[in-house]
Amino acid sequence: MSTKVTAELQYFSPPTDGSKAYTYINADTSTGVRPQNWEAVPHDLEIENIRGREGDYTLDNAGFYFGNEKSAHTAFVDDKAIENEYYPESIELVKKITGATRAVIFDHTIRRHRPGVVDDSPDKRQPVPRVHVDQTTASSIARVHRHLPPTEAPELLKRRFQIINLWRPISHPALEWPLALCDFRSIDQKNDLVPVTLRYPDRDGETFGVGFNPNHKWKYVRGMTPEEFVLIKCFDSKDDGKTAILTPHTAFQDPTTPPDAPLRESIELRLLVFYD
Repeated sequence: MSTKVTAELQYFSPPTDGSKAYTYINADTSTGVRPQNWEAVPHDLEIENIRGREGDYTLDNAGFYFGNEKSAHTAFVDDKAIENEYYPESIELVKKITGATRAVIFDHTIRRHRPGVVDDSPDKRQPVPRVHVDQTTASSIARVHRHLPPTEAPELLKRRFQIINLWRPISHPALEWPLALCDFRSIDQKNDLVPVTLRYPDRDGETFGVGFNPNHKWKYVRGMTPEEFVLIKCFDSKDDGKTAILTPHTAFQDPTTPPDAPLRESIELRLLVFYD
């Protein structure tokens, strides 16, 4: 039987002067704050634990997929070992689940919650307590051009492609700061999603900020173990009005987290996924 918790989620609120929202990627090294011209506004919402009913939710109906498959790589302390060992098995896992013919991993992030640690570099990444979508249509297309050879990208963009994140806990179950996902069927694409420029030192990227909508239906699987994973759809070029093309997501403080639960540790891979 499913259970629900009520938790505070941080939603996007646009700049008051009507300008386009932006966030600088480089953080202040003393505070970890990334300059931005928009605000995060808290809202209390119900989040349903769907453990036991994971099969009701798929990449194409909800925008996410919970699965159970142990990784052969379990250390997650050395980037080269992750690339050599975890990347290949993850590519095959995503292809098996989606039916895709090709998958290309373009980066990964390890997050270890460490209260008081300034999140100012890749080796200090913390859970992200903000409702967001990693990519927009423009940034998804730009990713293909950025990570695939110019001789291949134009042809690949003529066919269906996706950006999918593969997220899993590492070391121990993720009872603390778990991940919540919003069912695509509950969002209003026109009104809920707002492009936000990500300002890197050498280029601009783009994500979606997500505005508050009381109709949003939030889901999670409580206490995900390192043997479990979730695929998060960030983009799908198949925009037919029936298929989920993305899913907002966020870390959140679960009020049922035991006080002695270990701090959350997780890894996420980001993949370009192609179909013939």
